[in-house]
Amino acid sequence: MADELLTVPEVMARLKLGRSAVYDLIRTRQLVSITIGRARRVPSDAVRAFVAIRLEEAA
Repeated sequence: MADELLTVPEVMARLKLGRSAVYDLIRTRQLVSITIGRARRVPSDAVRAFVAIRLEEAA
């Protein structure tokens, strides 16, 4: 599988953000996620895209 699915704690660690901030990004659709059963997963590509967009905005 080319795209790894990350848990919310893994996203928190990668982005150095708290749990609420990650869920706010998901809720506002700034960070794409999927639900599998009761588990929320974020594709690693979505995290990279999120960071890339923020870097473009900062430039």
